[in-house]
Amino acid sequence: MESVCTLQLHANGVWRDVGAVSLAGPASAGWRAPSHAGYDTGWAVAHVGARDAHAFGSRFPVGVVDFQNPNWPVFLIDMLPQGFGREELLRQLHLPQTAEESADWRLLLCGAGNPIGHLRVKEAAQWLAQKESALRGFEEGEVAAREEDFSEYLAGHGLFVAGSSGVQGEWPKLLLTRADDGLLYLDHTLPDARARAHYIVKFGRGRSERLAQILRHECIYMDLARRLGLRVHAPLVLRERALFIPRFDRRVVPGGVERLAQESLAAMTGKAGFGIALSHDEVCRRLVRICTDPQAEVLEYLRRDVANVALGNKDNHARNTALQRDFAGGIALTPLFDFAPMYLHPDGIARSSRWDGNDGGSPDWTRVIDAVCAGAVAQGEERHPPLNRDALCEGLRAMTPVLWEIAQHGEAMGMEADVHAHLRSGIENQARRLEAVR
Repeated sequence: MESVCTLQLHANGVWRDVGAVSLAGPASAGWRAPSHAGYDTGWAVAHVGARDAHAFGSRFPVGVVDFQNPNWPVFLIDMLPQGFGREELLRQLHLPQTAEESADWRLLLCGAGNPIGHLRVKEAAQWLAQKESALRGFEEGEVAAREEDFSEYLAGHGLFVAGSSGVQGEWPKLLLTRADDGLLYLDHTLPDARARAHYIVKFGRGRSERLAQILRHECIYMDLARRLGLRVHAPLVLRERALFIPRFDRRVVPGGVERLAQESLAAMTGKAGFGIALSHDEVCRRLVRICTDPQAEVLEYLRRDVANVALGNKDNHARNTALQRDFAGGIALTPLFDFAPMYLHPDGIARSSRWDGNDGGSPDWTRVIDAVCAGAVAQGEERHPPLNRDALCEGLRAMTPVLWEIAQHGEAMGMEADVHAHLRSGIENQARRLEAVR
């Protein structure tokens, strides 16, 4: 098996070979294997110093010097199938379900051909192309019901995984694209010129009522996020036990599709592995360092954590928030995603990422703002413009009227009665805490 993978980047409507990652240790070590990552000379010369969409990631500015890593680069780990997608791909490759890191490299070379964002592994795209069959579209109702014809079609061709294995998470998911004929196609099978809209479709899993409640609330929570002033993309639509999520890493343009760079907080902070619990303070320091408008992005990040605490979204791990980078130098947080009442999860998920020394599940937001502003002033030898503390305080206080409204009228906004009853006192508590921010 080759120990080098070619990285392709989608720019100006074309997939381009822009660099490679080579293993400096045994492939059997999986993502833990040391590696080298580097850009092709032509790309490096043309875009030297760029950290925007021209780069693999914000920690890998374009240049002629290779990056040595004690493990795989985290942006590459983010392309590695996990959860349901990993299980399905292991079956398709006839590998044992118990395979752990030893299967990672092979899974990458087969499963990273159509990931979220604008990067892919060329070898995986080639493997995916060999699996393609006759183009076939489906009605939305067929997808939502997972009717026999739809399920058999996918199972018979192995396309469930082939098209969506790069979408991480425990729920079964598909990447589907609506075409010019109104039908939905597996994303990787449809020519870009025919694409009209792109979706992640998340299906209900198992018979757990609590998991079903989480799925039912995700579209409701996105509306609550919009009311709270958070950055959202578009309404989600639940049909039966299928949640249609419009994608914000794809944009239909004349003649094709623009793929937008997306980078997880794990990649932004260089944290390898899975189930990572980040320090919010570290994230904010990094946002100040690399974002085009640090003030706006730090405020957005703070507001999202307020919403997570108030509405019981405890699953705030390093891959549930991401950056978007464009080709004009812009770097900002993506719109919100994976926002749901995860306190309902039957496995009892704990709040993953926390504020240093100030987070027992209900932070003191004045102390949070003080720490964030202090951390932004100086980072080692680097100096950054100070954050406007008053504006951060005002931005958090502005959430209070909506929090009170949700506490009083959450059921009218779509929340189920038991969820609203469980969260109401906590929402009121957060509203009072924000009113006290000075």
